[in-house]
Formats: sequence, C-alpha cells, structure tokens
Amino acid sequence: MLETILSQQSASTVAKQKALVLPLTEVGIADISLVGGKNASLGEMIQQLKPKGVKVPDGFATTAYAYRYFIEVAGLEAKLREIFADLDVEDINNLRQRGKQARYLMLQTSFPEELQQAIAQAYQNLCQQYGADTDVAVRSSATAEDLPDASFAGQQETYLNVHGLAAVLEACHKCFASIFTDRAISYRQIKGFDHFNIALSVGVQKMVRSDLAASGVMFSIDTESGFKDAALITAAYGLGENVVQGAVNPDEYLVFKPTLKQGFRPILAKRLGTKEIKMVYDVGGSKLTKNIPVAASDRQLFALNNQEILQLAQWACIIEEHYSQVRGVYTPMDIEWAKDGITDELFIVQARPETVQSQKVQNVLRTYRLVNGQGNKENLPPPPPLVTGRSVGEMIGQGKARVILDVHQIHQFQAGEVLVTNRTDPDWEPIMKKASAIVTNSGGRTCHAAIIARELGIPAIVGCGNATTTIKTGQEITICCAEGETGKVYQGLLPYEVQEIPLEQLPRTRTQIMMNVGNPEEAFGYAAIPNDGVGLARMEFIIANHIKAHPLALLHFDELEDELAKYKIAELTAQYENKAEFFVDKLAQGIAIIAAAFYPKPVIVRLSDFKSNEYANLLGGKQFEPKEENPMIGWRGASRYYDPRYREGFALECEAMKRVRNEMGLTNVILMVPFCRTPEEGRRVLAEMAKNGLVRAENDLLVYVMCELPSNVLLADQFSEVFDGFSIGSNDLTQLTLGLDRDSELVAHLFDERNDAVMRTITQAIATAKQHHRKIGICGQAPSDYPEFARFLVKQGIDSISLNPDSVLKTLLEIAATEQDS
Repeated sequence: MLETILSQQSASTVAKQKALVLPLTEVGIADISLVGGKNASLGEMIQQLKPKGVKVPDGFATTAYAYRYFIEVAGLEAKLREIFADLDVEDINNLRQRGKQARYLMLQTSFPEELQQAIAQAYQNLCQQYGADTDVAVRSSATAEDLPDASFAGQQETYLNVHGLAAVLEACHKCFASIFTDRAISYRQIKGFDHFNIALSVGVQKMVRSDLAASGVMFSIDTESGFKDAALITAAYGLGENVVQGAVNPDEYLVFKPTLKQGFRPILAKRLGTKEIKMVYDVGGSKLTKNIPVAASDRQLFALNNQEILQLAQWACIIEEHYSQVRGVYTPMDIEWAKDGITDELFIVQARPETVQSQKVQNVLRTYRLVNGQGNKENLPPPPPLVTGRSVGEMIGQGKARVILDVHQIHQFQAGEVLVTNRTDPDWEPIMKKASAIVTNSGGRTCHAAIIARELGIPAIVGCGNATTTIKTGQEITICCAEGETGKVYQGLLPYEVQEIPLEQLPRTRTQIMMNVGNPEEAFGYAAIPNDGVGLARMEFIIANHIKAHPLALLHFDELEDELAKYKIAELTAQYENKAEFFVDKLAQGIAIIAAAFYPKPVIVRLSDFKSNEYANLLGGKQFEPKEENPMIGWRGASRYYDPRYREGFALECEAMKRVRNEMGLTNVILMVPFCRTPEEGRRVLAEMAKNGLVRAENDLLVYVMCELPSNVLLADQFSEVFDGFSIGSNDLTQLTLGLDRDSELVAHLFDERNDAVMRTITQAIATAKQHHRKIGICGQAPSDYPEFARFLVKQGIDSISLNPDSVLKTLLEIAATEQDS
C-alpha cells in the first residue's frame, strides 16, 4: 500500500516538474523551485488557509520548467552569458546596457507553441469561472524570491488589468524578460545568486477590483521595533501599486494580536494618510492603469472601517501562524491585501516572509541618540528640523544630501551621500545600497523605500512632503529616526552615539525593575529592554502632544469664546462629529500602545495630573481654568476628578481607560490616583470612577495611589484600606517635605531627594505599606539619577523601582549587587 502511494506521489511530482502551467490550487509552499516564492505562497494559502476563512483570488502559474524550456528551445543561454561576460553592477552605465540587451533578446524571441497553448488553456479555464476576457493581474515570481533572508520584492515586473489572451501572452513574455531588469541583476549579484540558476514563473490571478475601493500592505510584526505582538496595516484608495511603491502616504493601523485572538477589538492606533492619488483602470485609454486625484472629502476619511481592520489583522495572525508552523520557526509575514469595490470583499493577494526584523540578532540591544550640545559647551538641544516625516529604522545617519528627481540621474549619486527624492522603486536599488540614509517626499512605513532601507540597515524618513525642495544637494544633514515615529532631518552633522547592550546573562533581581514611559511612540522599542513592566505611564504626554485640546473645550465646543482655539480644535477633530470622542479615542490609543508593548506585565497608568496653569495652556483651556497663585499645590490630581467644574472631563478619562481594558482586553492596566490628600478624597475618586464604569476589583481592576504628600505617608495605614498599592513620587514628596517649590530657581539648590528628612519619610512609607500587605514602588526621578538612592530603596525592601529607560540596565546591575551584598 505504502509503495503504491509513494509511486503515485512520485509520478505526481514528476508530472508537476514537467508541466508548463499549473493551477494555483495544485501548488504549495514546497513548490518554490517549480513556481517561485510568490506563486507557491498563493497556492499554499488557497489550499491550506481558505478553509480558515482567508480569501485569495484564483489563478494559474507558468512553471520554472516553462522558463527553462523557453531558454533552451530558443538557444538563449549562450547569448545571455556573452552579454553578461563583462557585467559590472557598480558601473550604472554598464549595468543599464547589459540589462537592456538581455531584455531585448528575450522579447525578440517568440514563446514556443506548446507554452502558448498551455497558457491559453489555463486562461480559458479562468474565463469559464469568471467570465469572458476576465481581467487578471500578471505577476513575476522568481524561484529565489520571498525567501526568509532575501525578499527580491519588486525586482521583476507586474501588470494589472490585463484583458484577453493576446494581452495575457504579451504580459507573460514581458515578465520573463523582466528577470533581467537592472534592479534584479544588481540585487542577485549583491546577494550572491547565479543569474542562470534562477528561473522565473509567472502568476496569472483574477484581479480584485480595488481600483473601486482600497488596498495596501500589512506586516504581522511592527516594522521598526520588531515588536512581535502588533500587526501593522497600511491602506490607500485604488490599486495597491501606489502603496508598495511609496507613491502615496497611506493610512496606518496598528492592531494588538494577543487580545485580538481572545476576541477583543484592540485597534491600538489609527493614523490618517494624505492618500492624494489612486491607481484605477484606464478604461478606454492607452494604458492598463492610470493615477487620478482623490477627492478632498475622501482623503479625510479612513480607507478601512474598524471591522475591516480587525478582519485583516485576524488574517495576518492566521497566515503568520501557518507559515511559522510550516517552517518550524517563528516567521513574521509581509502581506499584500485588496478590497473589491464591487463585492466589498477583502482578499489577500500576496504573502511572503518578512526579511529584516526576523533576521536580526536578538541578544544585543542597539540604541542611537543625539548627543546634546551639538559639539559645543552650551549643551543646547538640537536645532529645529528642516523637514519631518515617518521614521524608518530607529537609527541615525548623516552625510551630504543628493537630491535626485529622476531615476535616469542616479549615476550622479556618490557612496555615503543621503538620497533625497520623491519616492523610490526597485530601479533605484543600485544606488540605495550606497546611501548613508534615504529621505522621500511620499510613502508610508510599508513603501519600497522603507522596506529596502530596513533590509540595508540604514535609516530612512518617508512621507516628508517637501524634502526635495527644502534640502539642497551638497548640504550636510543628519537623519534622526531615534526620537519616535516622527523622523527628523537636521541641518549639519550633529554628534550622536550608539550604545550596544548585550542582553545575555543579565542578573535577575528580587526588586522589580520597571520603567517610566510617557511617549507611546517609543513604547515598542523600550519593551525590548529587560523589565518587569511600567511603573508610571503618564497621561499628560498624550494629552499635550496628541490631543492638544482641553477636555472641557471639546465637550463644550460650540460655547468656545476663543475663535483661534476653536478653529484649531476643528482642524484637529475634523474626522470626529463628536469632539469629545476625539479625546477618548486618542487617549485610549496612546495608553493602549504602552499597555500592549509590555503586556501581560503590569502597566501603571497615572490619571491626569496637570496643574491649572498647564490645563489653561491647552487649546480652549483658559476659558475653563482658574488663575491660582500656586498651582503646584492647588487644584490638581484627585481634587479635580469629583469637582463639578471638571467632573465631566474626568469622565472622558474614565471612558478611555474603560475602552483600553474592556474593549481592547488590556487588563494589565493598573490605574493610579495622583495628589490624593486624604483617604476620604480617595473614596470620592473611587466612587466617581465607579459611576463611569471603572469599579475597583471588577474585571481585576487594581487602583493605586501616588505616595507624594506627607499625608500619604502619615496616613498610609488608612490609605491602604482605600487603595491596592502605592507608588512613591519622589519629586513632589521632596518638595512638600522640605517646603520648597521645585519650579523655583531661587531654592532649586536645596532640592535633594537624598535629604535625611525625605529618606526617613520614604522609609516610613515602605514599612507601613508592607505592614498592611500593600505593594509599594517608586516612580520618581531619584533612583534614575542616584545609584546610592536605588541602593537605599532596595535595603528598605521596596517592591519595585521604576526608572527612566536610559538608566534601566545601569541601575539593574547596581540593584543586583546590592541584593547580593545584603
């Protein structure tokens, strides 16, 4: 029986190897040598993932055997070897000339009759399924393509909206010739692949009418940090080529995979792209496709709704899990998707292994940062950036700028320069590998320039809009992608440093080492640093930098007296009919990103702690804030939350936190009440939270209190009855213990957390919390600044120390040594 099965399998394999054309339903991931990576992957998904709900358009593929048959029957190999005898990919003119000769030779040589007939029969079968002269996409698929360590993405040609047999045959012929595009020749040479060992398959697939809807790219991993638990989706209107090539700035959506799999709806972030053009069918025109402007009203809308975002993210999870299982190793995926504007269905049209983050060495943490002072003694911050865009690479690069607007001018580029251009496609790759950095006017984080920059290990800033007009050739510039998701181009060669931290053999400590994180844009990167969670996530950064408007100004928008503030708020909230929803949405997304980055470790989120003067500086804030002589010890923290003058603003904070925990499933979020003066005030705050759906102990909700007032220490036993834990705020505790204003330069020299009075106060707080079985940590600045202060805390038996990210590893070693000695 077994011999019969093996014999049948062997016969089947031989038949496939000798076939000129194969239906996608008959190929799988084991057939890369037969139909190339792209087609093998499509067949794999049709066979294995269609039963799991993943939709992939049907089609067929010419085989590697068909390509080699064409080369052999026509006697092309000897002629091609002669053309490439003196190939020099470093010489742009030589590369162009040899590529042009090779492609001309291929196109002037007719397909064998048998191959034409095989393609005709397969296309006729497709037409019987979808209708006469059905529209198809014709894509190249090389046998060395979509490998885990070499993508070959976009090296060969793709043709969309191809109708009729004659057009299909012509497109297939052009795809065969495109194995010798300049970019493909150069890429193979760099990667060490023999030009004549690689064959080309052509995939012919039913078109998805995304010209009438939207399309894009998604990764099952965060492309910049390598964070494995987030799926990144980009979307724009029209056919997907514009997103892949970086011709548009697409929408971006970030989805958290672990709680998505649990049935929650964890859309962590939504960023609106400009989406200025879209690629559509050129009906009745001279070309297959054309670009047209997108209506201004459509540009202000997201290309996908929330349900579609979640559906694509679920498919990303399914695809990643399948390929990881097949390969026997974790395999993040790079996936192209399209939405059909006629049926409103979503489809996957390509999937390949991600080739950058998956290949990185994981046991070394490399961080870049600008060195303050720009080389001078004044310790000045960096100058204002020349241009900004989407950062790619979390690195810093610099050099002389070279502005190139046309691919035919790439011979002007010199090694080590910064390439500044509108956008790139695979034709630019011969010079991209020589660049110290790349800056483009258009594109998103999944465009060609971004993908290749990551693969080459250089920083890039995409979607700047005005880079080619602002930056001049020969200008010395610094490209900084190490300050979050916004990349900045600075004038001059600014000093910077690179820190490499080996992550192996780091000691474990009894004391939990947590981090202070305020900026969501940096959270995924920080999560790679060894840690036990987040001891302080501040809302203020998100409110000041992402929301920018006072919550009451959003709630009472129509009553605003400040016309300029009203105009700016209207701009900020253009996508929101309900202005208050803007506050809830942005705050929820910001906190959710931090919570997701460290999930399932605890993330302690401090409720808002602006002073009244800081609230007044938000858009529309002056109308709702009192003028206080000393805001530092005035109407702040807990006292605002239940006050009729701010209660409805606090309700928005509660709604955002409820969304993070209940809708997104991020129950690792612990809430913390700041500046709570009395236990009774704590109870009033908890009651206000409960009115807004945040009930302590419900859905495992823990609520901590900041220990930053002498009353918090002296009445720690009573506060222990109200709250689940404490976090020492050493800044406020120091100023209130010593009776000084930490914002006053006149008494700044007296501010020192190491003062005996402060240290005795902290000792008492830790002891009382432990007596009442409550967790107590510290989130203030002191242990980040002073190693001896961290040692003191450990000796007192503190549960956790939350540090600034840049001091975590240094303090970790200090704490480990202290624990060992004690």
